[in-house]
Amino acid sequence: MVTEQDLNRVVRGSADLEEQIAQLKKQKEFLQGKCRQAGAAILDQELRIKTLTKEIDRLAEENSNLITMMGDKKNDKR
Repeated sequence: MVTEQDLNRVVRGSADLEEQIAQLKKQKEFLQGKCRQAGAAILDQELRIKTLTKEIDRLAEENSNLITMMGDKKNDKR
C-alpha cells in the first residue's frame, strides 16, 4: 500500500536531491577555502622557521666569537 508520505517523497525526490547537491557544493567550496587558508598558514610558518633558523645561526656564531674574545682576554691577563 502506497502512503501519502511515499507519494510526497516521490514528488519531492528530485528537489531533495538538488538541495543535497547544492549543500555538497557549498560544503566543497567552504572546505576548499579552508584548505587555501591552511596552505597559506603553512607557507607563512615555513618562512618564519627559515628566518628564525638564520637568526639562531647568527646568534650562535656571535656567541662563539664572544667566547673566543673572552678567552683571549683571560690569556692576556696572565
